[in-house]
Amino acid sequence: MNLKRRILYTLANLMAFLPDTWTLRLQYFIRTGHILHLQNPKRFTEKLQHYKTYYRNPVMKQCVDKYAVREFVAKALNTDKYLNTLYQLCERAEEIDFDALPDQFVIKTTDGGSGDNVFVCRDKKALDIPSVIKTVNQWRNKKYTVISREWAYGASEGSRIIVEKYLEDANNKDGSIDDYKFLCYDGKFRYLWIDKNRYSNHRRGFWDKNLHFMEGVRSDCPTFETDPKQLPANIDEMIALAEQLAQGFPFVRVDLYNIDGQIIFGELTFYPWSGYVNYTPDSFDFALGEAFNVKDYGEFDKRKM
Repeated sequence: MNLKRRILYTLANLMAFLPDTWTLRLQYFIRTGHILHLQNPKRFTEKLQHYKTYYRNPVMKQCVDKYAVREFVAKALNTDKYLNTLYQLCERAEEIDFDALPDQFVIKTTDGGSGDNVFVCRDKKALDIPSVIKTVNQWRNKKYTVISREWAYGASEGSRIIVEKYLEDANNKDGSIDDYKFLCYDGKFRYLWIDKNRYSNHRRGFWDKNLHFMEGVRSDCPTFETDPKQLPANIDEMIALAEQLAQGFPFVRVDLYNIDGQIIFGELTFYPWSGYVNYTPDSFDFALGEAFNVKDYGEFDKRKM
């Protein structure tokens, strides 16, 4: 956990007794500089705070667990061929059988988020195994929801540990893989963003539902000045998969990888950046929010419980 996140975690613990609505209003203003309108949200970032506060679909608990989501994906797609190879599932890091692992692999806790709690091994021979075990065990059962009030993560069970295949794309010299993130509303794809070269010259670009590159749109990362390349030849298949996985949710971001035409599931995210980010232009925050229906969550509305 970096220093900024450690400070936020400490402050959030001190405010743990406050209602979600109070905490989110305070955090939203500190992080974005905007007043949070929970009763009549317009911005995408505001609607994510509303989503945290009132939407209580129990399936989300399965979807944010990095092991349990595999069953959800296989059932939704009627196949497990899009899942990354799973080597091991453990309760504690001491149970990891390092001898049985290949030279490269990835270790994650099942309840990690925001890119935290991920260990990438590119050379097992150089591994300090006792140090890795200590680090991974320290990640377990970190209740980040106390900071963000992200209900789905707070509802999850205790941490487990998964070890997966290390993914690489020979076309990317920095060892990263292109990350395709499909923003889906009520099961329909609306926007795509792509992260490239995450480890060296990180760039992020946005595309609309017609797959037109959106020049000048950015979040917290440098963007491409022009459309960086053609989208994958099987982009339509990726969209179809994203929409299948998004069925039944007012909003979800579906993350997929595409390595030489092989599509691999990444994760499902209900609260991108926890809703604490400023977009350029500012109008894009409103555009992202237009299709996000938070008027009535039906049986999953906390206010009706």
